[in-house]
Amino acid sequence: MTADFQNWTNSCQVRIETFLEARLPAADCVPERLHKAMRYSVLGGGKRVRPLLSFAAGELVLADVERVTVAAAAVELIHAYSLVHDDLPCMDDDILRRGKPTCHIEFDEATALLTGDSLQTLAFELLAEKCLTDAPEIQLQMIAQLALAAGSRGMAGGQAFDLDSVGKTLSLPELEFMHIHKTGALIRAAVMLGARCNSRLDDDQLSKLDHFAKCVGLAFQVVDDLLDAEATTATLGKTAGKDAENNKPTYVSILGVSQARELAEKLQHDAGQALDSFGEAGLRLRQVTDFIIKRKF
Repeated sequence: MTADFQNWTNSCQVRIETFLEARLPAADCVPERLHKAMRYSVLGGGKRVRPLLSFAAGELVLADVERVTVAAAAVELIHAYSLVHDDLPCMDDDILRRGKPTCHIEFDEATALLTGDSLQTLAFELLAEKCLTDAPEIQLQMIAQLALAAGSRGMAGGQAFDLDSVGKTLSLPELEFMHIHKTGALIRAAVMLGARCNSRLDDDQLSKLDHFAKCVGLAFQVVDDLLDAEATTATLGKTAGKDAENNKPTYVSILGVSQARELAEKLQHDAGQALDSFGEAGLRLRQVTDFIIKRKF
């Protein structure tokens, strides 16, 4: 990782953390327990990969960074809500997230459920109350895109497919379909919302950017499966080996470690090709993609 990219990453992470800390309800605001749980679940952890993609896409179109910050925060709130709910006993039943007890362990199941609900609604509150683009119709499209990415035809639907697939043998296309929704939809939204904070791209350019995001979303999941199989709990900050323990189909269980790595590299290559027409403007997106592929936790 170059020093320039590391400095940029640190700057973006500080920016999003500062914004979220200011925008989340204060811990002493009634109802205190819920607001403490919201802050506990969002602040002080995570690589902020989705915001990084939003900021990189914003740079591609020379968007106002203040506007991109709001879009990035909305996506991160949706992601945080999904983690809180995914960790519940009725879902993945996990006790560790980002190196600390999961929300329902630290608080309780009811509070965790309400925390996820509240983080999700806060995301849409941000998108609705802030001016993110000079074209109101585009802002409405951005709100609709995040809703689609989070709902039954996106992340929630992918999670339903995931729960239904436990103990089953999926084909590679079926696994890809699941993760295009469960993981990929929100990553695609992160990229597209960042880019749409400036409406300078035509339909063809938006299509290429969306294809880039689709490849990155799948690559992210392939690497996630590899890490779950090979990394330790201490390194990951969450329970390692859960997929195999729960008999979940993964890229590793279907392809094996070697072929899964090859697939991640192919997806990275395809993502890079989708950016070719953008030239140097796509540098940050390429760097974030490299960061995703090579991450160790």
